[in-house]
Amino acid sequence: MPLHPQARDFLATVASDEGAGHDARTLEDIRRARAAPDPFVLHRGPLTTLPFVRDELAEAVPIRVYRADPGDGPLPVVVYFHGGGFVGGSVKRSDAMGRFLAVRTGAVVVSAGYRLAPEHPFPAAADDAWTVVRDIFARPAFYQSNGVVAVAGESAGGNLAAVAAWQARDAGLRLAHQALACPLLDAAMELPSHRDYAKGYALSAAELAWSLRCYAGGADPADPRLSPLRLPDVAGLPPATVVTAEYDVLRDEGEAYARRLAEAGVPAECRRWDGALHGFTALPGLFDQGAEARDYLAARLRQAL
Repeated sequence: MPLHPQARDFLATVASDEGAGHDARTLEDIRRARAAPDPFVLHRGPLTTLPFVRDELAEAVPIRVYRADPGDGPLPVVVYFHGGGFVGGSVKRSDAMGRFLAVRTGAVVVSAGYRLAPEHPFPAAADDAWTVVRDIFARPAFYQSNGVVAVAGESAGGNLAAVAAWQARDAGLRLAHQALACPLLDAAMELPSHRDYAKGYALSAAELAWSLRCYAGGADPADPRLSPLRLPDVAGLPPATVVTAEYDVLRDEGEAYARRLAEAGVPAECRRWDGALHGFTALPGLFDQGAEARDYLAARLRQAL
């Protein structure tokens, strides 16, 4: 399919990242970018007023907890991991998504403020993600959890959700679902979409490779804590919903992950949005398809919970 008109307009108005010299960025450059005002804040969705939003710690990991239900009875929990290529993004920038998920799933939503690279390289983010999931199972009363827990994430956050999913399986903790939007699941970058959409489609292959170098350094791309697509055995993983975008370097790895799960007998539904760009689900104010995909993910999570 051709690019969706909204995706085409977006590419025409944002600065291209081609030739941006990612490898020349210093730590100070990265920190300035994190501290800068979010240029897309008005497009991430409404900041719906909720009866319960608080910042807490899961062991040492900062989290923000959302609850739309005004009562105090136990509810399912969705653990959400933001995107940002392991070097950016935050709980604050994903605040609208946390509120949206709390309203649409009816669950307590726990948004994880995992450590970022390059200050905290692999496996720091994966370790933090697992810490949060483990803590929810260890302290259900603190989270007002009824014991039903799902994970969700976008882009790099989808990676962390998928990694936490197999770690939970191996620890004997049952997750109800994994919901992944445009997930980064294979650090080797060898699939056709990495070549077909390497330039000119929002997230370039050069930027992806730079982010992975910041986070993974010299780690083996076959390590399933980095590349969950390469997990030797996916049987027994939680059921999955995977959203992909047609014009995304990460498209093929998300779809390959869903196929591997299905072949292993794990219920998995993958839906591609034709004409869409990477990260479209994070900007429902810019992309009608992003709003549709968020509704789809929330409905799948609510059904699973």
